[in-house]
Amino acid sequence: MSRLDVTEKIIATKVAKGIKWADVAAKVGLSKEWVTAACLGQMTLDKKQADIIGKIFGLSADEKKWLMVVPYKGSLPTSVPTDPLIYRFYELVSVYGTTFKELIHEEFGDGIMSAIDFKMDLQREPNPAGDRVSITMSGKFLPYKTY
Repeated sequence: MSRLDVTEKIIATKVAKGIKWADVAAKVGLSKEWVTAACLGQMTLDKKQADIIGKIFGLSADEKKWLMVVPYKGSLPTSVPTDPLIYRFYELVSVYGTTFKELIHEEFGDGIMSAIDFKMDLQREPNPAGDRVSITMSGKFLPYKTY
């Protein structure tokens, strides 16, 4: 058994039972974005969180232990994503990455936006021309230090 096996079981159970990520997140008491990432194997859950997820998805004690192991993060099957939705984010960074970098450096100085001290909110934005995806990402600015 591996973490990937547990992720696949979670996804299969979600589909079979018609579970919504927002409902799972409400039971865990955290954002749907973070809980979804955790269920998909990108975050580490504590015992209490793993027990809640385990109950929702019918996980065994051994499977719940995998939810508490620090994962190998950012693990996509290919270096350039082939899934069309994920590829669009890759494309977004390819096209706008230098713009993000330039504007962040102009506003904050030399440093990075943390993906550790980070939050995200994804919402549907109704629009007469077709609904839009609204994603707000907020990460702590971490300046490079001189030494």
